[in-house]
Amino acid sequence: MRIPPKPPPPAGSEHGTVRTWAGLVLLLIPALLVSMDVSVLFVAAPAIAEALAPTAAQWLWMMDVYGFVLAALLVTMGGLGDRVGRRRLLLTGAVLFGAASALVALASTAELFIAGRVLLGVAGATLAPSTLSLIRGMFTDLRQRGMAVGAWTVAFTGGAVAGPVIGGLLLEFFWWGSVFLVNLPFMAVLVVAAPLLVPESRNPDAEGFDLPGAGLSLAAVLVLVHAAKRVAEHGIEVRSAAALAAGACLLVLFVVRQRRAAHPLVDVALLTRPAFAAAVGGNTVVSFAATGLGLLTFTFLQVVHGLSPLHAALWALPTFAGTALGATLAGRAAPRCRPGALMAAGLVLGAAGFTVVGFVGADTRLAVFVGGYTLLTCGVGVVATLANTLVLATAARERAGAAAGISETSTEFGAALGIAVLGTTAATVYRTTMERELPGAGGAAAETVTGALAAAPRSEDPDVLLDTAFAAYTAGVNTAALTGACVLAAVALLVAAALRGLPAGTGEPVPRTREPVRGAPDRP
Repeated sequence: MRIPPKPPPPAGSEHGTVRTWAGLVLLLIPALLVSMDVSVLFVAAPAIAEALAPTAAQWLWMMDVYGFVLAALLVTMGGLGDRVGRRRLLLTGAVLFGAASALVALASTAELFIAGRVLLGVAGATLAPSTLSLIRGMFTDLRQRGMAVGAWTVAFTGGAVAGPVIGGLLLEFFWWGSVFLVNLPFMAVLVVAAPLLVPESRNPDAEGFDLPGAGLSLAAVLVLVHAAKRVAEHGIEVRSAAALAAGACLLVLFVVRQRRAAHPLVDVALLTRPAFAAAVGGNTVVSFAATGLGLLTFTFLQVVHGLSPLHAALWALPTFAGTALGATLAGRAAPRCRPGALMAAGLVLGAAGFTVVGFVGADTRLAVFVGGYTLLTCGVGVVATLANTLVLATAARERAGAAAGISETSTEFGAALGIAVLGTTAATVYRTTMERELPGAGGAAAETVTGALAAAPRSEDPDVLLDTAFAAYTAGVNTAALTGACVLAAVALLVAAALRGLPAGTGEPVPRTREPVRGAPDRP
């Protein structure tokens, strides 16, 4: 007879409060590192390319494979954690994350680097949903859970900002591998302390693992993310359209499989609940906004304004404070305000930040640009905190891991979509502006602002080329930002309508239904 895991002490008791909040601090470590390992590569990329001399194809895999694998496995690993134990999966992932970090740091060839990044993606997929679903079990008080989810949101989104800063500092003194070795001591602390501070939790009724469903989930997300990235690089053409269609078909097959499986990986009925669907949609769109603008921001700071990678990262630090402020405001307001109104307000705030960025010029003070970006991240903090809280509240406790996996997959897909849509928009405006304003500029200078910067020393009039290129790139950023503002404003209306009946302080999960799963006998 299997003995269910011992529940944690009540969060309201003195012992429970100390242990539970200490456990939360511990869970913030992997949340921070998983997202940081995406952005830290941006700063280290030139040194890595010089040391390993990859081919063009290898370079694309080195940059993308971590995010691909991470996004593809989040749902599967979330469901696996529900069955084998979320803390057990967290600890296994921590060991693998540390080992993979060492492999990447010490890689002497591009092939070894790619293999290490694949393993990092697998490990990251075990860490992210495990941390969020463990929080669901540790915090039974709704207000405290909201605060905990807010802290998790700040850590997870803040990792993307912290990556370039920490990477830039390390590269000032050490070789490129140091940006990955920094993960090891944190993973060691997690492995030692988690058994003491974080209670185990799992679905006590779990019986089987839907392997075909896991395969369909993996394939669908891989193909869809690949399609989004291909659109970013090549626009809408035959191969990208075919990839989008194939990904959509695989996603439909996955849903059909989950509806008929005896032991489904995820409860697809969750997506029919307005609160869960709105939360997933909110996570998708704020990830779309933050990642899409983040991609354009570092080029704007480093090329148009001539900042070093470290200085550019330091200028981006206020955006992290914006996320923290938004998460704090959401946590404090949630017990008194309706979720629909709060999420809509966060999206409108993000749209306002986008609008500010939409009207900056190449010579506008950086404080104005960063201020607009910080308004956006404040809105992101509000929406992401509320969305993650709703995801955990709507899903049954025993399915929290799979629900968290769905939510985080939407975040990764939103990031890929943001790069595709906003990146393509900015690139298109740059090219058309250069063709109109400086028809004589050909080659790389007419394609990208970095190409113009490289071509300037060989140009007949470098100042004219650079001024035109900087203005064209800024116009691209403006158009992308205003596009993002329209998207956020439209989604704000949809979210407000979808959640209009949800009262303030809503956080209890919807009771489980007694409907039998197709293909499985009804159980009491």
